[in-house]
Amino acid sequence: MNPYFATDATADSAGADSPLDAAAGIAIAEGVDCTADAIACLRRAGVPVTQQRVEIARVLFEAPVHLCAEQVWDRVRERTPETSRATVYNTLRLFTELKLIRELSVDPQRMFYDSTTAPHFHLYNVDTGELRDLAEDELTVLGRPRLPEGVELQEIDVVVRVRSRPGHTARA
Repeated sequence: MNPYFATDATADSAGADSPLDAAAGIAIAEGVDCTADAIACLRRAGVPVTQQRVEIARVLFEAPVHLCAEQVWDRVRERTPETSRATVYNTLRLFTELKLIRELSVDPQRMFYDSTTAPHFHLYNVDTGELRDLAEDELTVLGRPRLPEGVELQEIDVVVRVRSRPGHTARA
């Protein structure tokens, strides 16, 4: 099994044999050339395929990542320098709406985009700006809050924020 296999429980697992199936919350291992898989993923999601969207999908789905829009843009421009910032922002919004990625608000200065859509928690280092996934055994949330009448639980996001102690250099 792929080490980055993280299937969303609500997704149809029929396409789980594909190394890239972002609609199911699956990212492939680093180093795999996934242009064909990126194209197939975009088509399954009903996204019109362009070179820029394929490159954005490659950046997001070659390995589990937590990137801000500027980081995505920088990586995409390595292969397609003509890609505009607006194209990246618009594509990130589209991928988020289609639930191909998750948008995370962990820093008031920028949004992060998470390629793993399955429910999970995060650790954010406020000093370095590094965001990483917490392993399932690192944090347990017990119970659910009482909700007001007429609403339902959409999701629970947990971000553990850390910072360096004076005189120490912390790592996320």
